Amino acid sequence: MPIISQFYGIIVKMFFNDNLQHNLPHIHVEYAGHKSVFDFDSNMLSGDLPIKQKKMVEAWILIHQEELKALWNVLNEDKQFFKIDPLK
Repeated sequence: MPIISQFYGIIVKMFFNDNLQHNLPHIHVEYAGHKSVFDFDSNMLSGDLPIKQKKMVEAWILIHQEELKALWNVLNEDKQFFKIDPLK
């Protein structure tokens, strides 16, 4: 699973061809031992994060929503992935 972005100790990943297992486009987020899954509307689907990091991830998703959708399609077509800018 490639790392698509990193910021403030938060690691954001996206699986290749993960739509075979889960139909809903989503990302996996890790921070200091916490793991969670978010959809592209900033909803936490599972896991947990400290509130500050959760709010940062939610904001990052909203800022990069179109890029996340494009990357999901690229990865599911077995094309080369690209990284998304971190939260600044």
